[in-house]
Amino acid sequence: MPIAATTKPVRTRLLAAGAAAVTMLALAGCDSQSGPATGLTPDADTRQVTVVGAGQVQGTPDTLTINASMEFLAPDATTAMNQTNERQQAVIDELIGLGIDRTDIATTEANLQPQFGPEDNTITAYRATNSINVKIRNLDQASDAIGLIVETGGNATRINSISYSIEDDSQLVRDARARAFEDAEDRAEQYAELAGMSLGKVISISEAAGTTPPIPMPVPRGAMEAAVPLEPGQQTVGFSVTVIWELS
Repeated sequence: MPIAATTKPVRTRLLAAGAAAVTMLALAGCDSQSGPATGLTPDADTRQVTVVGAGQVQGTPDTLTINASMEFLAPDATTAMNQTNERQQAVIDELIGLGIDRTDIATTEANLQPQFGPEDNTITAYRATNSINVKIRNLDQASDAIGLIVETGGNATRINSISYSIEDDSQLVRDARARAFEDAEDRAEQYAELAGMSLGKVISISEAAGTTPPIPMPVPRGAMEAAVPLEPGQQTVGFSVTVIWELS
């Protein structure tokens, strides 16, 4: 009989613990369904519309960048490098004399490569290259600058590319962004009207820039007697925006 007296309290404690566990699981189940407490996350039954708007504006480029190289081939590395460096330095000096600011001239490459024979794979010469980017802020100087580079560099000149750009496109970006949002809002209002509802508050906005990159234009190598014809054309700054609105 002492054994039966001891067993009853143990069973009572086990039942109490089981009830507590059930209570905790029930509470946990409630918490798991509460969801994140954020003001921008709509409820499951919130009606909404998601649209993508696009906006573009055009501007006239005001800056021209020239990438120009001097290249020499010589029997030894020292001669190839010296000839290339001397010719490029002469080009830089002439550009500064033309009125180009030294800070707008930047070296982009200094390269020396051995040249191998076609049969015995031995070094027959060395090719040295020195490249610079030249930013022309006064577009009236662009053709003269190209002609000067070719004239000073001679047959060692390699005009790799020229590209137009807009130095400060901040206002164009603002205008393109505004047009994109207005386009999205117009679309959303139309969908709301078609659904017999009205447009509510904005839930979220996300955007993607779509600036058209400068297009490099090659220029023929060698000496030139005629000026290089250059036209800046137009460049496009665009944005794509995705907006979600509530519907009511």
